[in-house]
Amino acid sequence: MRRSIDDDQIPVPPVDPEDAAEMLPLNWAVSVCDDYLDATPRIQLTTEEFGAPATGLVAHLDPSQARRLRLALRSALREIGEEPGQ
Repeated sequence: MRRSIDDDQIPVPPVDPEDAAEMLPLNWAVSVCDDYLDATPRIQLTTEEFGAPATGLVAHLDPSQARRLRLALRSALREIGEEPGQ
């Protein structure tokens, strides 16, 4: 089973020209997959450079790793004064 959950593009934020070369626009995607030898469902987080499909990195997260990532994102949002949401 593979099911896409969500995806989006992240543009490069405004930066000084000398820093722009180090920043690339990215695509990200989240999906659910159980195509593993143990058939355990995992969350897949894929990031890749915009315009370069099938060249990205895929993290295969078990539920505890996915929750830890969610907590880190919530904490980062609070750190910049944003409401983390539900």
